[in-house]
Amino acid sequence: MKRADIAIIGTGPAGVSAAITAKVRGKTVLLFGSRELSSKLTKAHKIQNYPGLPDIDGAQLAQAFKKHLDVLEIPITEKQVTAVYAMGSYFGIQTPDAMLEASSVILAGGVVMGKPFPKEDELLGRGVSYCATCDAHFYPGKTVAVLGYNAESCREANFLAETAGRLLYFPVVPHEVAVNDHVQVINERPIAILGQTHAEGVQTEQNTYAVDGVFVLRDAVAPDKLVPGLAVEGAHVRVDANMATNLSGCFACGDLAGKPYQYIKAAGQGNVGCGMAGKTKEVSVCCAAHDCGFGGPTAGLRR
Repeated sequence: MKRADIAIIGTGPAGVSAAITAKVRGKTVLLFGSRELSSKLTKAHKIQNYPGLPDIDGAQLAQAFKKHLDVLEIPITEKQVTAVYAMGSYFGIQTPDAMLEASSVILAGGVVMGKPFPKEDELLGRGVSYCATCDAHFYPGKTVAVLGYNAESCREANFLAETAGRLLYFPVVPHEVAVNDHVQVINERPIAILGQTHAEGVQTEQNTYAVDGVFVLRDAVAPDKLVPGLAVEGAHVRVDANMATNLSGCFACGDLAGKPYQYIKAAGQGNVGCGMAGKTKEVSVCCAAHDCGFGGPTAGLRR
């Protein structure tokens, strides 16, 4: 696939706004997320401060967003983004079955709620994974645990069960658990991942389970885990007024960029972030031709 101008991760108000702005400005776009858009948006009872749309509810606003994307012929790619790598002049976007490329990246996936499990960060890549379709091949015939949060977790557990010798599914938060007969559901709340140099078990409030690997399948991956080297402040990505992060060519907007958590604020930031991301190539040409020295710490544009 040809390298896109801008990859946008997230289909809430920020991501949709960024995608619309990019398309209007003639940029090629990769938009990753759910075709149903943000569940936080669709469940909103009433939104009273979105200009021009008084007393609209979240589901109606989501339908308006979908219509706008359809009119501009902007497709949504539902592939899970498992990692984003800064490659110098572009970004590598890792999905379960391909590595895609974009000149700039906009992170608009929302805030990842909750703290990591004890040992989750230390053992990431050493028996702890966030993507079943990416890493299932490491566990043929092994015992694997899935710490699940949603329906997608169940689908990934079913996929893992085709390879693993034994699959234990722990529902971390209440959700409908639809798994096949090869998956053993453990209705106990996990509190820690065990292991020193490699994941070796899951600790619940009641018991300890020995496993060879642990898949933590949340709604979204924490931004600093998704993008190595990204600067964060708590649950938020550190950005400047242009929505630029500490990584040149990488931008963040919406709830991920900090409070207040407002739909109109998110949409505005998506517009700003895309406007700056769209200038990446233009600035690159200018600086190469004129040695102008552009590119201060707030610019976020690749020289």
